[in-house]
Amino acid sequence: MNPRVLLAVVVGVIGIAPMVAPAFYVTLLNYIGLYSLVALGLVLLTGVAGQTSFGQAAFVGLGAYTTAVLTTQYGMSPWFTLAIALAITLAVGYLLGIITLSMGGHYLPLATIAWGISLYFLMGTIESFGGFTGITGIPAVTLFGFKLEKEGEFYYFIWFVVLAALWCIANLLDSRPGRAIRALKQGSTMVEAFGIHPGRTKTVAFVIAALLACLSGWLYAHLQRFVNPTPFGINQGIEYLFMAVVGGAVSVWGAVLGAALVTLLKTWLQDLLPKLIGEAGQFEIIVFGVLLVLLLQYARDGLLPYLQRFVPLPPRKLPSAGDRLPHRTPPAEGISVLDEKEARKTFGGLVAVNDVTFNVGSHEVVGLIGPNGAGKSTCFNLISGALEASGGSIKFMGTEITSKTATEIAKLGLGRTFQHVKLVGTMTVVENVALGAYLRGSKGVIASALRLNTADEAAALAEAMRQLERVGLAEHAHDAANSLPLGKQRIVEIARALAADPILLLLDEPAAGLRYAEKQQLASLIKSLKREGMTVLLVEHDMDFVMGLVDRLVVLNFGQKLSEGLPENVQADPAVREAYLGA
Repeated sequence: MNPRVLLAVVVGVIGIAPMVAPAFYVTLLNYIGLYSLVALGLVLLTGVAGQTSFGQAAFVGLGAYTTAVLTTQYGMSPWFTLAIALAITLAVGYLLGIITLSMGGHYLPLATIAWGISLYFLMGTIESFGGFTGITGIPAVTLFGFKLEKEGEFYYFIWFVVLAALWCIANLLDSRPGRAIRALKQGSTMVEAFGIHPGRTKTVAFVIAALLACLSGWLYAHLQRFVNPTPFGINQGIEYLFMAVVGGAVSVWGAVLGAALVTLLKTWLQDLLPKLIGEAGQFEIIVFGVLLVLLLQYARDGLLPYLQRFVPLPPRKLPSAGDRLPHRTPPAEGISVLDEKEARKTFGGLVAVNDVTFNVGSHEVVGLIGPNGAGKSTCFNLISGALEASGGSIKFMGTEITSKTATEIAKLGLGRTFQHVKLVGTMTVVENVALGAYLRGSKGVIASALRLNTADEAAALAEAMRQLERVGLAEHAHDAANSLPLGKQRIVEIARALAADPILLLLDEPAAGLRYAEKQQLASLIKSLKREGMTVLLVEHDMDFVMGLVDRLVVLNFGQKLSEGLPENVQADPAVREAYLGA
């Protein structure tokens, strides 16, 4: 189905709804629009970025109370109060984001519950806020000299804002910073390897979600012309999250679907259930609980992704060409790219890497091998910045990187793959590869949301396609990354690392789990990269795989360097044969 046709139908239905629907349902549609804005923020924050928040209702209240107080007590224009409300929310959201997003596991949702409850009681106890009674007399919004006093008039304003927000968030997710946000679920190690700062990226998602909730609160205050703390409590925060989960927390339109379903179903059940049961009560909560269990059992990603299985959308059309991204000048042959001297890593009393020294020259393929537990991956992670060395020195292109973060090292020109494949399964192959080119782009969140990044995006996707063609996977560009077999997923990881335009390419056990034919294809690819002038350091335990592939071998055993030299010399070394190959 053509997505433009489907979008036109949805927009058309929204446009004619007030003309044909009863006044009661126009009111419900207004609330659905307001709830959609908050749920949209949770799609970005929770569904995409993987950061659970139960406190979004507090940001709705922040927007509502800011405009209520400033318009009724200080006579300010609603438009001026909107700017102030967004500025306050930006500051509060940034501060809370820094504090709460540093927590992991169950601590983050617990923290959002805590500050959500705190803001709720703050609104109810301050006298100038009207206490729990609230504030009345909020003025109507004036748009182009026309007062939006009736719900039918305010309806089009609300839904214009909702559609604009949907457009902006959809643009953002299909962009350079959007791919960074979508990659957060894979953990900080992967995103840092491509120059993405996970803490800042999470904070950006948190602040955007807070601003959308604030905007919803501002609209709510001028729709109702009255506010009190009741709609901004923790129960409503949980309901917002429920809306995002029901509709599909990985899809922007899932926010609208979830808000519509929950709002309509709640209204209908509140009328129907007391009649069936014969007494009043909040029986709809029981029904919602049962429905949530069924949803998590049969459609864990929400209803919209489940329905899209039956009506698949066509793949995103890629630009036919794009400007070349900035390209690093590779070092001349023979230049020392990596110098590791007496590198050491301890974990308490365990010495994982014990004073290891070796170097890698430009245009060279060096293999780092050894038995399981020899310290190969630990040494590899010291070089890439995933772990901080306990001692020694590691220099990359003459720059000391021992104390630098993975993000800082990636900026210097180091690209890597992972022992366990770390692709974003919900993204296509070409999007995963474009993620590798993050540092080669420049457009930020605002430019991406407003679609001012066309040239930047075309260049990134064109680069991704060039790398897929380079590794022989161009025909899989539009496939979901998690649909590929393990061998091809490892090749996609190499293409992603190449999209970063690295000086040094680190391959962490690239042949692990591959069949013989796949290993041969991988070896051919690495040889072709060497011919093109790429410098490669690979960690591997398969001696047969590396023997005809590398220029030199470095052998580790129990965290110490056991041997170093040409492959045939290392293979003949009695110490290596005894410790690794077998005497």
